[in-house]
This record gives sequence, structure tokens and C-alpha cells, in this order.
Amino acid sequence: MTFSDLVETVKDLSIEEKEQLQMLLKQYLREERREEIYDNFELARAEEQRGELKYSADITELKRSIEE
Repeated sequence: MTFSDLVETVKDLSIEEKEQLQMLLKQYLREERREEIYDNFELARAEEQRGELKYSADITELKRSIEE
């Protein structure tokens, strides 16, 4: 099924079904975002354990590290 087929199928749903689909999509997006945040946290934790993370309160140094 292509994306346009899916869109056409959704257009044929009742209002209640569309609302339920919308609720499910929002839930799925929240769950995926949480997983992404957790994965980034785990990556940062591993980098910290390997001593690869740098901390600084100096704005110039922070800008320089972002550009690297």
C-alpha cells in the first residue's frame, strides 16, 4: 500500500474512526520521541563513561565545541 492509498483510505473513514486514528498517531509519536530521547541519553552516558564528554560554563568554549 502506498502513502497515497493510505491517505485515500483514511479519507473514507468515519469521523469517529479518524479521531481514534489521530489519537493513536499522537500516542505512537510520543512513544517514538521518548525512545529517541532515551537512546540519546544512553549514548551520552556511554560517552561520559569513556571520558568523551566535555563540560564548560564558558560560552566561547561551548560555541567552539559545537563547531567541531
